[in-house]
Amino acid sequence: MSEESGEKSLEQDVLDELGDDGLQQLAEVLGTDAPGAQDVVGNTVSALSGGLRERSEEGPDGAREVREAIDEAAQPPLQGVATLGGLGGLASGGLLAGLLSRMSRPAANVIAKKTGLPAANVARGIELVIPVILAVLSKRATRKK
Repeated sequence: MSEESGEKSLEQDVLDELGDDGLQQLAEVLGTDAPGAQDVVGNTVSALSGGLRERSEEGPDGAREVREAIDEAAQPPLQGVATLGGLGGLASGGLLAGLLSRMSRPAANVIAKKTGLPAANVARGIELVIPVILAVLSKRATRKK
């Protein structure tokens, strides 16, 4: 992790974006406590970022798909009424949301095995975390411009 450079990990940024209330809501969906939900967030961030990396290495089409999705996510975040979809609003997330959504089912199965939580609960939890990951990535991209 690059704490020394002042750059927080993606996992920590996602946890910060969720906040205590969001983490507690996630824990309820998962059927676990806050530390268990935090573990699922870490595993989700790791699995989905690894999935993006793997997709980008699958050849020119995969690399282009990931690059276009990340470029689209780098557009300024929605403001005002456009953000009223709340957690789970994957429809408005564009290409990156679609990519992450496709990776979520295999990730849910792996995370369920690691944590002992039901795969269906983990899948619902990941659906809640994806929009938060998208928000964090979008904020990071706009900060770097």
